[in-house]
Amino acid sequence: MKYFFATVVVILLNNCTNGQDMDMRSKKIKIDENALSSVEKVVKSEEEWRRLLTPEQYYILRQKGTERPFSGKFYKHKEKGIYVCAACGNELFSSNQKFDSGCGWPSFFDEIAKGRIKYQIDTSHGMIRTEIMCARCEGHLGHVFDDGPAPTGLRYCVNSLAIDFKKASQETKKQEEE
Repeated sequence: MKYFFATVVVILLNNCTNGQDMDMRSKKIKIDENALSSVEKVVKSEEEWRRLLTPEQYYILRQKGTERPFSGKFYKHKEKGIYVCAACGNELFSSNQKFDSGCGWPSFFDEIAKGRIKYQIDTSHGMIRTEIMCARCEGHLGHVFDDGPAPTGLRYCVNSLAIDFKKASQETKKQEEE
């Protein structure tokens, strides 16, 4: 049964990429090296991470796991606010950047500010993908693909267990509506 589940996840992940082999050569990803180098890093031992995170979060964020598609609490989440790294609280995405890609995981078309996300080639599971990690603690978030909507053409496909949510205040909601 365990192998069956693993096979299903790999098939869904492959379908989620729409057959694309996106890697760091994508012209759509704009990496700001200055912003990345200015991020204050959070460094902890693996034992500290184990104590801080739930076992499921540890599996995703530190061991580069993937949650089942369509199972995450933020997949259909519609509230206004900011999505932050579940490990360190780094602000990663705005609800204004979220869209329904239909792939089974929360999807965003851009990071909240340059330098919040670190990119790395991932060749696991027989695919070439671009892994996205929190630039502050290097926790695994998911992957980015170049089949997203305008204005970036990117789809940041994120595990719900890798993020938390900070609800927008009433004042912020009014400003966003104007």
